[in-house]
Amino acid sequence: MDKMRSRKDLFEVSGPNYLTYVNWNCPHHRRSVMASLVQGAYVLERDRQLNRQGPDALAPAWWKFFHFELRQELVDDADSSIFGAVYAFKPPYNILDAAAAASAPHYVVAFRGTIRKKASASRDLELDLRLARNGGLERSTRFRVAMQTIRDVVSAAGHGRVWLAGHSLGSAISTLGGKIMARAGVLLPAFLFNPPFLSAPVERIPHKKVKHGIRIAKSFVTAGVATVLHKGGGGDEAFAALARWVPNVLVNPADHISAEYVGYFDHRKKMEDIGAGAVGRLATRHSVTHLLQGIGKPGGCEPLHLFPSAVLTVNRGPSPDFKTAHGIHQWWKPDLVLQLQCSAYSYA
Repeated sequence: MDKMRSRKDLFEVSGPNYLTYVNWNCPHHRRSVMASLVQGAYVLERDRQLNRQGPDALAPAWWKFFHFELRQELVDDADSSIFGAVYAFKPPYNILDAAAAASAPHYVVAFRGTIRKKASASRDLELDLRLARNGGLERSTRFRVAMQTIRDVVSAAGHGRVWLAGHSLGSAISTLGGKIMARAGVLLPAFLFNPPFLSAPVERIPHKKVKHGIRIAKSFVTAGVATVLHKGGGGDEAFAALARWVPNVLVNPADHISAEYVGYFDHRKKMEDIGAGAVGRLATRHSVTHLLQGIGKPGGCEPLHLFPSAVLTVNRGPSPDFKTAHGIHQWWKPDLVLQLQCSAYSYA
């Protein structure tokens, strides 16, 4: 197969083409379709870069198979790259299970992650760096386009049936957009695949006692810094106000970019168990880095990667390398359901 038709771009080769019937009440089906729509955004950009047009374009198969239509390509003004897409669900009139289809979104706004190809790598890596340094992803033109699109789609369709999805950098965009809408009282279902957790990946440490000890010490340090900087009061209300928004967070422990979400949520209960729940709750909504960066800034510096509630899905299946553990393709494997650990967390 020539390089113009990469296997990972071909839906019939790499996609969940076994999913000929979609039950929108089934978590595996929802996850697989949403991941496919994100992959559609990736392939849209690769089609653009390789000038694959008309019948040569590979992206349409990723949404048409599931009865979606492409309504809008989201383009970054800085480099003209396609970083996302708006899809509309258009099921056939003779759909097998109308009741199951009734649970489907009317619209999906999906965002891709980083593509390390010359035509888009510079801009994508710049935004990755901004994210890592908390350097203002929300002030980027890409996010402004994304946020305006989310608002426009919600305004036109109503928030009940608009879903968000993103992978890696795209998950960060979805997270920020979802938080802004949640604070406005609009709760959008979201699927965050391999979202970046901006902290040391303690979860990768193999020794449980060492991990637990590091997290306890880190919680006390974070809570101490927050107390010294007088961040223990009103911030709690602002953080807890997001609790009604419950995104789906999907991570792999072998992925150092997203793995720390596993410990982040699980650690809350462990702090309660040792009688340090108040410390744990204070540490849960802060990071030392963001506390220090926020000194002198009105309202401080909010950590994008922290949120009160989530349905956490952990793929504990074997991942031979980082590329596999961080990749979007893992989330639609037909046997993945046997390798998942799903937990719901809330903030109280």
